[in-house]
Amino acid sequence: MTRTWMDAIARLRDSAEPYVLVTVVGVQGSTPRESGSKMLVTAETTVDTIGGGHLEFAAIEHARKLLLAGQDAQALEHFPLGPRLGQCCGGRASLLFECFAARGPQVLLFGAGHVGRALAPLLAGLPLRLEWVDSRVAQFPQTVPEGVRMRLLDEPEDAVSEAPPGSYFLVMTHNHPLDYALAEAVLKRGDAGFLGMIGSRTKAQRFRMRLEQHGYPAEAIAQLHCPIGLAEVPGKRPLEVAISIAAQVIARYHQDAPPRRTREGVAWTALCSESTKS
Repeated sequence: MTRTWMDAIARLRDSAEPYVLVTVVGVQGSTPRESGSKMLVTAETTVDTIGGGHLEFAAIEHARKLLLAGQDAQALEHFPLGPRLGQCCGGRASLLFECFAARGPQVLLFGAGHVGRALAPLLAGLPLRLEWVDSRVAQFPQTVPEGVRMRLLDEPEDAVSEAPPGSYFLVMTHNHPLDYALAEAVLKRGDAGFLGMIGSRTKAQRFRMRLEQHGYPAEAIAQLHCPIGLAEVPGKRPLEVAISIAAQVIARYHQDAPPRRTREGVAWTALCSESTKS
């Protein structure tokens, strides 16, 4: 259970999820909390508090606007607690917002068989947001790697429709018809960052012929990487196959990664400007 903003940061960094750290950097007069108070904001939750009330509500709203922008950023905002926010404190608070954007793509791993169980811990240690999907609860290990979202779905295809654009899809279920259904669902979206499927070259050829018969153009079919994994990493043991797949995923997200912007920061004059006001 996450209890403090420090605990939350450790968990969010492991899972590569975006967050905003809000810090009270300056106060004047009566305010809900003192300088140095912190709160962490994600798209769905908050951890700790900067005092509640309208100030905290406004801070959460601003933090989530930064999250929607999807970029690392810093911003300093000044809040007069009387007229602007309708709080009776009457003081002023300056809040520093530090936005840490998501690291790496969303990855959906379909299948908790031998290779899936070997692959999940490898992916969990990478800057990815990993969802692990299967319809069979008994196939999942008793302990799921930290930062992995386990999803038990009777219809694993539902996870495809819910995934954000640019997601990576790794298909390795126990069922060939399900593999095909998942691959077709991904290709119908038309916005996947990567689609890989475990299987033999014979399986790959059969699936590609079937997709062609169903009217998919050659450029769409070419998005299906099957057999999944790097040919330079040989071996048929589950761990060997898993390492090969992880290597391909690593190569792909480095290829896809845009140049990271330099964090501009906040000028020190802005940080101290409020303290000079009477």
